[in-house]
Amino acid sequence: MERIKSSVGNNFLFKNLDHEHHQDVVDAMSEVKVAQGDKIIEQGAVGDYFYIVDTGTFDCFISKQDDIVKVASYEQGGSFGELALMYNAPRAATIVATSSSILWALDRVTFRTILMENTSLKRKMYESFLEELVLLKSLEPYERHKIADALESVYFSPGESIVTQGERGDQFYIVESGTAVVYKTDEQGVQHRVNDLERGCYFGELALLNDSPRAATVVAETKLKCATLGKKAFTRLLGSVYEILKRNSENYHAILNQL
Repeated sequence: MERIKSSVGNNFLFKNLDHEHHQDVVDAMSEVKVAQGDKIIEQGAVGDYFYIVDTGTFDCFISKQDDIVKVASYEQGGSFGELALMYNAPRAATIVATSSSILWALDRVTFRTILMENTSLKRKMYESFLEELVLLKSLEPYERHKIADALESVYFSPGESIVTQGERGDQFYIVESGTAVVYKTDEQGVQHRVNDLERGCYFGELALLNDSPRAATVVAETKLKCATLGKKAFTRLLGSVYEILKRNSENYHAILNQL
C-alpha cells in the first residue's frame, strides 16, 4: 500500500487532492495480475484505466510509421496510463509486461467521482474562509465562488517563511491546515512574536490593494498548507479591489485606515 500511496502522491493528477481523497484513490484501486508478454495498453486503443506497478517489469513502445521504438521501462513503483483518467482519447503507446507482474488499476469514472467530491468540498471550505475576509466582505456570492475556484494550494515546511517584513508581495494566503507565527521587527531590530495563525486565518490580503512592503513576517510553525491568490489573478477575475471595497462605505474607510 505504501508503494501505491507514494506513486499517487508523486503523480501530477493527484497532487491537489486532500489527504482523505488520496486515501480514497488508494482504496479504489483494484489488483490486476498479468503474465509475461501480456499487453496492458495498446497504442491507438481507447482506454480508461491508470496503472501503478506493484511487482514486475514493463516496456513501453511507440509505433512510428513502420518502426516500433522502445521509449521507456517501468518497474516497482512506476505508473502509466494516467491521461486516460482525464481524456477519452486513444492510447499514445503500447505497454507490454516483460515478467509476471502485479498492477493496481484505477478507472476514469471512479477517479472523476473522487475528484468532483474533492473539488466541491474544497470550494465550500474556501467560500466559508472568504466570507470572513474583511477586505472582501462586499463580494457577491457568485464572486466568492469565482475566487474560491481560482485559489491554489501551496505547502510550507516548519520554519519556512511565507512572507517577509519589508519585502513586496502580491499574494494573499488563507491557512488550510497547520499553524504559523507572525513576527514584527521593531525600529531597534528586535523581533517580536505578535500573533498565531491556524486553520481559517488569513494574511497578506493588503497585497491585493497595493504594492507596499509586507508589514510583518509569517513563518510556518508546523507543516503548513495555504490557499493563495495573487493580485493579477484577482483583478483578471473581478477587477479592482478598490471598486469592490467602495460598495460598502464603512468597510472601505476601515480598510483605508490600515494602509
